[in-house]
Amino acid sequence: MDFLYNYIYYIGAFGLILIGLYILLVKHNLIKMIIGLSILETGVNLFIITLGYLDNGTAPIFSKENLESNMMVDPVPQALVLTAIVIGLAVLALALSLAIRLYDSFKTLNLKKIKEQKW
Repeated sequence: MDFLYNYIYYIGAFGLILIGLYILLVKHNLIKMIIGLSILETGVNLFIITLGYLDNGTAPIFSKENLESNMMVDPVPQALVLTAIVIGLAVLALALSLAIRLYDSFKTLNLKKIKEQKW
């Protein structure tokens, strides 16, 4: 049971990644695919944060006087995830705006039906 407790964040991250991939590969509705992409992105962000996590670690900015460097949390994954969240939000907004334009043009969000229609 300690094995699962030590790797629960990794398991959760890979679970979210697999759920997002499943939605992207199986669903044909564009909104559902965008939601799947968002879930996949959340799983990747959680995985990156988990890589930089340290039990009882402190931030390198607010360190105590006699604290060794191996007890400080790595700030690089946190900075990468903050950047990835902003980029993911922009991609999500762009994808939703394209979905709105596709719905206005084709009156459906089903990608199979959109591919069957002629331009």
